[in-house]
Amino acid sequence: MASEFGGPGQASNLTILEGCAMTDHAGSPDAERAPKIDTTVPHQARVWNYLLGGKDNHLVDERAGKAVLAAAPGLVAMARASRVFLTRAVRYQVEQAGIRQFLDIGTGLPTANNTHETAQALAPESRIVYVDFDPLVLVHARALLTSDPLGATDYIDADLRDTEKILHLSQRTLDFTRPVGIILLGILGAIESYAEARVIVRTLLDAVPAGSYLLVGDGTNTSEAMVTAARVRNESVKPPYIVRSPEQIAGFLDGLDLVEPGVVSFPHWRPEPGSAQHPAHVDGYGGIAYKR
Repeated sequence: MASEFGGPGQASNLTILEGCAMTDHAGSPDAERAPKIDTTVPHQARVWNYLLGGKDNHLVDERAGKAVLAAAPGLVAMARASRVFLTRAVRYQVEQAGIRQFLDIGTGLPTANNTHETAQALAPESRIVYVDFDPLVLVHARALLTSDPLGATDYIDADLRDTEKILHLSQRTLDFTRPVGIILLGILGAIESYAEARVIVRTLLDAVPAGSYLLVGDGTNTSEAMVTAARVRNESVKPPYIVRSPEQIAGFLDGLDLVEPGVVSFPHWRPEPGSAQHPAHVDGYGGIAYKR
């Protein structure tokens, strides 16, 4: 779900990248194929890119985005706040908890302040694995997200539901005998069944050792506008995205030790001292917790 925008006049990467073949961690062809891009139907990553002022989208995505924004103009503020939350939460894990490995599932189109950029700016040796099942996203990620030479960045083509594949392929980059920061931002809403989503979270947590962290965050049903926006979005963009209650978001962290201030609206999670909160509240909640 995550995506952000470049500055005015920034050239689009879409035309260049849509014809690229993907390669795996070792540089050999992953499937030696270019992703099939259908520009006749809205694409979830491109619609999100449009909502945030990006250029990696088509007219059909713009139309879908405008329909969603008409229902919930505050969605842009929520999306931006989620990115700031991600930056602060990754920074906390690196600086305060000593985390040097991250598993970021549901990468979305590359944005400003991606996980590896935030982590490696503080600890260049950090190792990050990005996971997404969307070939368009993976082509962009592999072309644009470059690791610090002291660390490592890898990309896995897998659905969140395929936890066995994710955990297996992550081991070529991450050491699961050492703490890992798992990131599930804007992705659990893509699992329609709450029970299934909780099982997925638990499976991932069972694979990492004590001292690991889990970050969760998603859009919430805390306003009628957001509920309507989700319904409008789901009429044209697949797969559907489910907005849940803050209590359900917090439920993903059950059994872990919550980091203060707990699960809160994105702008309220450890704001920078003296920073103004604009807006003070958005319809998106998140938090992080650690495994004992």
